[in-house]
Amino acid sequence: MHILRHILIVLLFCSTAAMAAPANESSVRELLTITQTQKLIESIQVQMDAQLNHAMRQALQGKKLLPGQQQALTNMHNKVVKLVHETLSWEKLEPMYLRLYQETFTEDEVLGMLSFYKTPAGQAVIIKMPSVVQKTMIEVQAVSSSLAPQLQKIQQDFLAELTAATK
Repeated sequence: MHILRHILIVLLFCSTAAMAAPANESSVRELLTITQTQKLIESIQVQMDAQLNHAMRQALQGKKLLPGQQQALTNMHNKVVKLVHETLSWEKLEPMYLRLYQETFTEDEVLGMLSFYKTPAGQAVIIKMPSVVQKTMIEVQAVSSSLAPQLQKIQQDFLAELTAATK
């Protein structure tokens, strides 16, 4: 009798878990809209453009280019920007987002997120989270830059140890 009760509890638990409906496309679309995912993707593209411009300026190190060289650089820049924008366009990424959300979340979870994001606190998260992420990246980058000397020291010690071990 005791074993039968355990089997029934396990079956009940499994059937309850199996009954959790996967998220449907319309609720996921609504979630992506309310969380402004498309706008976030577009802002990432703008940031990538700015990073590319910064990297190009750094690579030139203030050197003046001949008109032909400047044109070649401009052409390359435009091709890279076009490629990134085409590859990371919302039209190309939206189907991936829909699929991943539907594979990952149940309908109840998506509805719960929708309920939250419709509240003032949820809207604050949507509006302020990109700033938090950006500030976090800047601070993590600053902290990471302090690792360079330590990593170089570890590498030097390793090379010395490796050289000593081969003698």
